[in-house]
Amino acid sequence: MDFHVEKSTFLQTMPDSAPDPLSTEKLHSQSLPPSVPCYFCNDITKEKALALILKCADFAAKKHSKQRRKDVEQTPYINHPIGVANILIEEGGINNPIVLASALLHDTVEDTETTFEEIEINFGSAVAKIVKEVTDDKTLEKEERKRLQIQNSPKKSHEAKLVTLADKVYNLRDLQRATPVGWTYTRVREYFKWAEAVINGCRGTNAKLETAIDVIFANYTKNVQEKCNCKKTDL
Repeated sequence: MDFHVEKSTFLQTMPDSAPDPLSTEKLHSQSLPPSVPCYFCNDITKEKALALILKCADFAAKKHSKQRRKDVEQTPYINHPIGVANILIEEGGINNPIVLASALLHDTVEDTETTFEEIEINFGSAVAKIVKEVTDDKTLEKEERKRLQIQNSPKKSHEAKLVTLADKVYNLRDLQRATPVGWTYTRVREYFKWAEAVINGCRGTNAKLETAIDVIFANYTKNVQEKCNCKKTDL
């Protein structure tokens, strides 16, 4: 697995040791904390990339430890961010540790007490930026958050679009596997329609992930047609 990542990005993302929380102001006033060595002339090692990803997984596991998915089995929530990261690797062919780290952390601010500052201090500004791009503002009404996801998806960075696509792959498959507790057929169908609009704004980002999504929609449409015995079904 090639863990190479642009050095200037990684410099902000993988400090050798976590900075002292008391020195946050100092950290923000400099491009890099003093503890970060210069990698300008050196390739990023696999060891450092692996350390970043494991640190993110551990962080996410602790943050989501008391949360469950909405399926009947109430599967641990941490399955989701790990699954999103795995989809990026296994299906999208993405080996960039910054993207994988962001995938592991993508729901921490939105669904736990985590702050963007906490993400930046622990994992760097590059990861924090991506996490922020894929995080809904929970102070807004649900319908407004959904509208903004559709509106903003074309404007996201390439990295944030990758996380968004993998997130939708996971969620759509999960819906096909098991309907969440309390969800009606209509709500599932509305989610598919909304997700398609979000995904359309990310088209042209990763052909493999987009093909996986097309297969999901094709299977969903086929299943709906079989259940209602019709020949044409719009999402």
